[in-house]
Amino acid sequence: MEMIKGADISTLISVEQNGGHFFDGGVEKDCLQILKDYGFNYVRIRLWNDPRSSDGRAYGAGDNDADMLLRLASRAKAAGLKILLDFHYSDFWADPGKQYIPKAWTENATVESLTKHVYDYTREIVSEMIGRGLRPDMVQIGNELSNGLLWPFGKVPEYDNIAHFVSAGLDAVRELDPSIKLMIHLDNGGKNSLYREWFDNFTKRGSDFDIIGLSYYPFWHGSFADLAANMNDIALRYGKELVIAEVSTGFTMEDYASFERLAPHERKGYATKPSLAEKVEYPMTPEGQCDFMKRLADVIRAVPGGLGRGFFYWEPAWIPVPNVWWATPAALEYIHEPGPGGNEWANQALFTYDGHALPALAAIREL
Repeated sequence: MEMIKGADISTLISVEQNGGHFFDGGVEKDCLQILKDYGFNYVRIRLWNDPRSSDGRAYGAGDNDADMLLRLASRAKAAGLKILLDFHYSDFWADPGKQYIPKAWTENATVESLTKHVYDYTREIVSEMIGRGLRPDMVQIGNELSNGLLWPFGKVPEYDNIAHFVSAGLDAVRELDPSIKLMIHLDNGGKNSLYREWFDNFTKRGSDFDIIGLSYYPFWHGSFADLAANMNDIALRYGKELVIAEVSTGFTMEDYASFERLAPHERKGYATKPSLAEKVEYPMTPEGQCDFMKRLADVIRAVPGGLGRGFFYWEPAWIPVPNVWWATPAALEYIHEPGPGGNEWANQALFTYDGHALPALAAIREL
């Protein structure tokens, strides 16, 4: 069975609109064509319900509303790539530290009303994609659900409510097209206790699904030994296919301030602080990035029963152009964070800061 080699491309159009260009062998090309040429067969596209403030200010980081989803999905299909649709069920980032209910769903919210919203919204979006000839091949119901979703109603340990919400999304897709693969995604892929607790609770309460998705960032989520031990255990325990839904590592620790063109107080700076980079088994160099991806593929292939299916590299094309921040001022207001809101991921892309293909792309093609 062919390994899934996927890329999250959610900021791609925003990067292009703000001056980003992509090159392979010195020749400018469409980014998706470059990825396809290097063996990628899937893209992942996130979806936020309404990523704008009440007065219309965009939240940034790709502005991934339904219109942007359709634009990205159209390009992916035209390039011959499969699609993983990533529902966040929020107006902006949903992860273990924040799972805000979409603004339009908050009035008089109850477990029952939110369950209906999840079902109706999921069905609406997937129906629209199918109707436009953009059928997703895989759908992810929620993003990094380690601490639940739609807080406070679905916050761990409210597993009954979590099961209601997630099952509503699973059921909506299954009723439309039972051949679409369904994923549930947690973070911290090296933490076996998290996966056992979460999926022990969900599998007793929730609808059936196909894939367990894991995030694995080596500077946050443990060693490759931790990841392998967890994947091997949950493959045997739950019998589901496993996909690394988010993964990346750095190719440099050089600064990119001159590309962002932000004042120092406006820059987020890279997530891989030196103290974190020191914990990673492979150096943050082009060669280290190649070796990291080869090791990841080895871990995936070693999962019992052939249940390790592949990976999605997180935002390989989020190069440091101006104005494509992880959060705008309006977004920071929404998530109640002080900021700053610049790019914190550019040194983990699969392209140099000025858009040239890195050696890791060739390494991925050979996996």
